[in-house]
Amino acid sequence: MSDTKNLVTLEQVKSHIGRNHEQRATLVGLRLNKIGRRSTLEDTPSVRGMIAKVAHLIRVVDSH
Repeated sequence: MSDTKNLVTLEQVKSHIGRNHEQRATLVGLRLNKIGRRSTLEDTPSVRGMIAKVAHLIRVVDSH
């Protein structure tokens, strides 16, 4: 059994301007805060929940 972790790469495609505080905080938690910025995170249920909360602002680039 390998010890690799599943990863997900995200990219912000829309601005956080005009969004509520929770959505802005979620983007910061995902290490995103500018359009075009990418972040690779461990694929956990909490990260998936954060992705669902701001799905209209980001896109999943790659899922390993």
